[in-house]
Amino acid sequence: VQLQASGGGLVQAGGSLRLSCAASGQTFSTYTMGWFRQAPGKEREFVAFITSNGGTYYPDSVKGRFTISRTNAENTVWLQMSSLKPEDTAVYSCAATRRTFGLSISHYYDYWGQGTLVTVSS
Repeated sequence: VQLQASGGGLVQAGGSLRLSCAASGQTFSTYTMGWFRQAPGKEREFVAFITSNGGTYYPDSVKGRFTISRTNAENTVWLQMSSLKPEDTAVYSCAATRRTFGLSISHYYDYWGQGTLVTVSS
């Protein structure tokens, strides 16, 4: 699976942005897709995942502000980000896995796209 993330940019605090991740291959629907982010000088952080059945999970830091979704017919996963805060500034990366455990842990994802930079100004 090859992944390509896009949609990053500069946005003011309180604004919204939608990231997309396009996947190659015909088995996209069988993968759990995740979003992770990494801010300068910090470790990679889990943002959201969506399973092949459409189940989603978010950490408290983004719950209620971010929404992950997928369109299997288009081999695409989306991350809608609202009420953005300066602390959301990071490089956001999408990832794919067929594992059924550890889905909030980057180590358990097998395929990664390049990151897209999101900068939230105060």
